[in-house]
Amino acid sequence: MDKNPIIKILEWYNEAKKSEINDPDAITLATVDDKGFPNIRTVLLRKIDNDSFVFFTNYNSQKGKEIEQNNKIAFSFHWKTLAKQIRIRGITEKENGTVADDYYNSRALGSRIGAWASKQSSILNNREELLDRIKLMENKFKSNPPRPDFWGGIRIRPLSIEFWKEGKYRLHERELWKRSNIDDDWSIKNLYP
Repeated sequence: MDKNPIIKILEWYNEAKKSEINDPDAITLATVDDKGFPNIRTVLLRKIDNDSFVFFTNYNSQKGKEIEQNNKIAFSFHWKTLAKQIRIRGITEKENGTVADDYYNSRALGSRIGAWASKQSSILNNREELLDRIKLMENKFKSNPPRPDFWGGIRIRPLSIEFWKEGKYRLHERELWKRSNIDDDWSIKNLYP
């Protein structure tokens, strides 16, 4: 067995890219607010490295602020077509250098303008307010908006990864990889369904 669970994640993810109709990179992301209440939402995971995962967001959004206050995070993949799930818990850090620049610049112009126009998670009085902000940013930046300093990546370094595979009679296969620190080796245990 390989000593890096990311290899298994990539194998499952590559399977999902062939079978999932929409967004095999969709994850359910959990953060915690300043009162200790959890928040979940679906985001797109855009990068899997050999030791971490990256998604991109507005740092002033609700999730961005919650991650800034508490860098512990959890997320899961669920691929119904494969009857497989992966749950991951870890710690975060901002990814706001070249990786964020490259991803931002690969996005469609409308998405780059939208990053500037949207005050993500803030109260929107009406749709026209957003459309006016989009026009304002289109006029300001024309065809080449730079990446805003309030927008970038969140890199997640995993501390626990659970692989779940559906089994007959709900006797699912569960495999838990854990470590105490990001530099530690992984321990692997099987779990009862």
